Amino acid sequence: MTISIEAHVAFRFDQPTDFLLQMEAAAIPEQQLSGPGLSISASEHTARVSGEDMIGERIWLRCQGDFTADYAITAQINRTIGDIQTLNALPPHRLPGETVSYLFDSRFCPADRFQPFVEAEFGGTSGGERIEAIRAWVAGNFSYAPGTSDATTTAVDSFVERRGVCRDFAHVVVALARASAIPARFVSCYAPDVQPQDFHAVAEVFLADPGGEENSIGSWHLIDATGMATPSEIVKIGLGRDAADVSFLTCYGMAQLQDKRISVQRG
Repeated sequence: MTISIEAHVAFRFDQPTDFLLQMEAAAIPEQQLSGPGLSISASEHTARVSGEDMIGERIWLRCQGDFTADYAITAQINRTIGDIQTLNALPPHRLPGETVSYLFDSRFCPADRFQPFVEAEFGGTSGGERIEAIRAWVAGNFSYAPGTSDATTTAVDSFVERRGVCRDFAHVVVALARASAIPARFVSCYAPDVQPQDFHAVAEVFLADPGGEENSIGSWHLIDATGMATPSEIVKIGLGRDAADVSFLTCYGMAQLQDKRISVQRG
C-alpha cells in the first residue's frame, strides 16, 4: 500500500522557546519512505534525537517569532497483517524485556484502575480475542466528538465521559489492554481516512506469534477503535507509553498555533 502525506504547521513564539517537533514518519522496515521530507524555518538551535524505542525521531528546536514546518513524503507500507483474534497473549514472565514497561501505568493510562472492569466485562476472553473485544467495546460505547477533551484528559476521564477523539480512544484501549496483562503502547501516525484530516493516534498491543505461546517471540499489532484507520494503511510517526511521549509538539513555553493542514492520500 502506498500512502502520500503532506503536512504543514505554523506557530508563533513571542519569546525564545525550546520545543520538540515530531511529525516525520518513522524510517522503519515496515514502511519505506521517499520524497522531499521535512523543511523547517531557520531556528537558533536544531538537534535530532531518537524517538521512544528508537522508532522515529524528534527535533529539538529553539525559536522566537514565526516558525513553519512543511513535510511531504510517500510511504510504501509492507506490514504483515494477521487475525489477532487467533493469537494468544504471552504470560508476563515470558515477555521480552523491551515490552515490560508497556504493562505499567503511565500518565494518561492508569491501567490498574481498570482491572476490576476488564475482568467483569471481558473475563471470558484472553489474548487477541480479548483485544478484539476491547476494541469492539470502545467502538460501540464511545462517541467520536472533537472538542470534548483536551491535552490533560486521561483514559479514566474518557471512560467516564464515553467520548473523545483518537487520542482518547487509543488511551482507553491501551489502559484496558495493560489491565489485562497485555503490553500496549500509544502510536502517533498518519492515515488516509481520518476525518477531518489530522495527525492520528492508535494503540498497539504485543501478542504471541501464530502457532501458540510455546517458543513464541511475539510481535506488535495495531488497533484503532475509532474505525478510521486500518493497519495496512497506517504510517507510524512515533510511539510511547501514552500521548505525552509522542506529541507532535512538546513546548517548553508559550506557542500560538497559526495554521495546521494535513493531507493523507492513497497512491
